[in-house]
Amino acid sequence: MTTAEYRAQEGTVDPGRLAERARPQIVERGLPRRPGGWLQWLTTTDHKKIGILYLVATFMFFVVGGVEALMMRLQLGAAQNTIMDGTTYNGLVSLHGTTMIFLFVVPVLAGFGNYLVPLMIGARDMAFPRLNALSFWLFVFGGIVFYMSLFFTPPEAGWTSYTPLSDDAFLPSGGVDAWIFLVHLTGLSSLLGAINFVATIHNMRAKGMGLGRIPLFVWTILVYSYLLIIALPSIAAAATMLLTDRHFGTAFFDPTAGGDPLLWQHLFWFFGHPEVYIMILPAFGIISEVLPVFARKPIFGYKAIAGATAAIAFYALLVWAHHMFTTPTATVVLAFFMLSSFVVAIPTGIKIFNWLATLWRGTIVFRTPLYFAAALPALFVIGGISGVQLAVFPVDWQLHDTYFVVAHLHYVLFGGSVFGIFAGLYYWFPKMTGRLLSEGIGKLSFWVMFVGFNLTFLVQHSAGLSGMPRRIYWYPEDAGWEAFNLISTIGSFMLGIGVMITLVNVGLSLRKGKRAGNDPWKGNTLEWFTQSPPPENNFDVIPRVRSVEPMKDIRREILEREGRPAGSVAQPMASRAS
Repeated sequence: MTTAEYRAQEGTVDPGRLAERARPQIVERGLPRRPGGWLQWLTTTDHKKIGILYLVATFMFFVVGGVEALMMRLQLGAAQNTIMDGTTYNGLVSLHGTTMIFLFVVPVLAGFGNYLVPLMIGARDMAFPRLNALSFWLFVFGGIVFYMSLFFTPPEAGWTSYTPLSDDAFLPSGGVDAWIFLVHLTGLSSLLGAINFVATIHNMRAKGMGLGRIPLFVWTILVYSYLLIIALPSIAAAATMLLTDRHFGTAFFDPTAGGDPLLWQHLFWFFGHPEVYIMILPAFGIISEVLPVFARKPIFGYKAIAGATAAIAFYALLVWAHHMFTTPTATVVLAFFMLSSFVVAIPTGIKIFNWLATLWRGTIVFRTPLYFAAALPALFVIGGISGVQLAVFPVDWQLHDTYFVVAHLHYVLFGGSVFGIFAGLYYWFPKMTGRLLSEGIGKLSFWVMFVGFNLTFLVQHSAGLSGMPRRIYWYPEDAGWEAFNLISTIGSFMLGIGVMITLVNVGLSLRKGKRAGNDPWKGNTLEWFTQSPPPENNFDVIPRVRSVEPMKDIRREILEREGRPAGSVAQPMASRAS
């Protein structure tokens, strides 16, 4: 093949056009016709379509969970409010927390992984395509089963379903049962998906792509998968024991019959704390791909970031009991979990400084993906600092179950995971659709979300320090919390508007967005080698990988053959990616 075949219009290099031009004309003879239209999407085993189905379904749940949050904020926006009663509010707390964790953050990252991992490692599909489709439909059915409880009695025990509150004696309705079935169905979905990711990443990489050359996003999906495989059996066992306690006469968590309610907390948090890193590590992987592209320089400390990812996962399995500092536990045990929690901050800090070093003295290209990616470290550090404070168990005794914890949780998971997810959406949308999202609308969405997020949750630190408990639906006028809650409510609606601006951006761009071409950002990884959107078989030609930035190697080789100076292409392409 000649270098001319790689050459795109206007004198720039676009290797994805090679696959488009060289695609053989295949005439299918005697083969059954594939279903078309919506039936094709319902029956697909193509990892790209399954990834898009994940993204669509999870963002629908995201909107639902966001509406639930806004309803709670309306109730808390004024003292002695009477918009809803305590039962309704408790149901909203349970629905919102469960939806955001089990039906949005974890599966939306699986959606990105499904779409991108085979493309990034030079594979034609996932290792087990049918298992991949099963994983998606188990997730969907789990969400449907959970929300069917709205037609009966919603769960009221929170997203953690602590015993004895979730016991049949306290909540005999079917809401908690629906929560248990959600845990089993979405857990099985995640477990099968994790096994599929592990098999794909270990066995289907392109030639030359050793573990020391896989993209950092793929590294985080691999670690995410191992964490799921290790942690999910714990919550599955706990949910099964709770189900049998409620309906089959067992007493695992009933202290009057020899059970122990603390057993639920240990089993739940052995899953629940790794779950935090399951939700954040792939977002770290996303910005580890976005930042070097828009800084126009290699990622700083590739091996350090990959090693820090594995270290965070390891320590995540050792610190579950720091959620249980207010339980009757020996001081020496509390000290162990406190110190273990401090240690987690070390590999996290390594990542933060490496991202900053990547941006330092880079040729920064200010595009919407970079805005969301750069916001993640800033917001996550605030959540990390408050997390270190809460890891000091005498401090946690004072702040446990206050709004300080609510603020910490959202700075970690929304400021971290969700801003990373939006960075990935803006970055890979051109690859998925062939069209660019609007830069003007995208930046508007970012600033409205950024300001709204900080208005919502920054003041909640002060509310918690002033003694406001979490999960209350009513408070008196003389409590001194009304100003905090009014600011937080106004910010929450700004945040919701910012999210809706992006959804409008997606809708408009799908219809009339600017054509992106195959490689609009001058990316570093193999998904930009193929056309946009990619064909069913992903690649006609899979290049040999020689470094962690295979696309740069391809461009450099082409320029050397043509006798052109290296780096003569990158900046013009970046300036046109608007």
